[in-house]
Amino acid sequence: MAARRTAVKAIDWAAFAERVPANQRAMFNALKTRSDALSARLAALPEKPPAIDWAHYKTAVAKAGMVDEFQKKFSALKVPEPVDTQTAKIDAQEQEAAKNIVEYVKASKARIAEYEQQLQKLRSMIPFEQMTFEDLHEAFPETRLDREKYPFWPHKPIADL
Repeated sequence: MAARRTAVKAIDWAAFAERVPANQRAMFNALKTRSDALSARLAALPEKPPAIDWAHYKTAVAKAGMVDEFQKKFSALKVPEPVDTQTAKIDAQEQEAAKNIVEYVKASKARIAEYEQQLQKLRSMIPFEQMTFEDLHEAFPETRLDREKYPFWPHKPIADL
């Protein structure tokens, strides 16, 4: 029992609750209540199960040898404890997620720097109300119409519209 108790990990319910959407709050509360009830039941159990009084059963059971047979089978019984095969997989996934997070943060910082440069460019432009068409085409070259290559209105390829 003690081995099982030490294997149980503590759950950070406050951090868990922050990630639960409002529409699933009732299910979360039910899960927490059930988990708390099971934890209380587990804590109420003794460290070791009570020993069986085989002498009492030998005097109480009329058939000779039955209790000895049960005692022999009971002492030979070994309940296998499940082997933890998932923790290594979860740890590998966690490490992979940490690598992905580092890459994402690095890419996000690069995007932020690029966006700040674009924002600085937009802030340093003259206001749109004061721009001429030449100023607009200089600031945003994609707005320039190519009348020589496309002489008919809309002066752009149809696919670009």
